[in-house]
This record gives sequence, structure tokens and C-alpha cells, in this order.
Amino acid sequence: MPPVSMPPSEEARSIFSRLGYTVSGDGPEFVAERKWRTVQVTVLDADSNVRGRRAVADGGETRGHPLRCFVTWKEAAGDLRGQLSEADPAYEWAVIGVDGGDSEEYDVVHPEAR
Repeated sequence: MPPVSMPPSEEARSIFSRLGYTVSGDGPEFVAERKWRTVQVTVLDADSNVRGRRAVADGGETRGHPLRCFVTWKEAAGDLRGQLSEADPAYEWAVIGVDGGDSEEYDVVHPEAR
């Protein structure tokens, strides 16, 4: 497994590509598009604290994309979900937790039902 201090950018792109999305953009933020869905994807390392960060608390500004997905390592996905729930952003979101390495396994974590 790669170091958890590195964001799983390639894993994130691979997941969205395998799901049939067209991926555009470089770095830890990119856009994934498929049919009518456009998802703004933000890739974070396991040490990222998103509380108060523009990636989360952007006042609902999602660059025209009402769907957001945050991708991190599996061991950090639960904490990230908690941080997002606490921030209560104005857009729909999900978290993907990846294993890394040669594994194509990942978990999708949605917000808790209100």
C-alpha cells in the first residue's frame, strides 16, 4: 500500500473511469462526467482535516457541480465522513475509501440519513 500521506489520486481516477465516467483535470481535484451527472472530485490524504477548508465549507459553491465526491484511504474514510457531516455543506456528497496498491476494492460512504 502506498503511504497514507499521499492522496490516492490515481486510484480515484481509475474508479471513476471503470464506472464509465469521463475524467478531466489534473492534481487532487478533477471532474468526472457521465450522462447527466457531473461530479466534482476532491482527493485527500489520510491526514487531511477538512473542517473549515474551502473544499468542504465553500458556501455551496461547487463550480456548477451539485454532486461532490471526496476520495481518501479506507482507514480515513470514517473520519472524513464525520468532518463532512459536521460541516453540513449545501451540496450532495459521498466519500470513497480506497485500499491502494493492486487492489481495486473500495467502499462508498454516504452521509447519515437525517
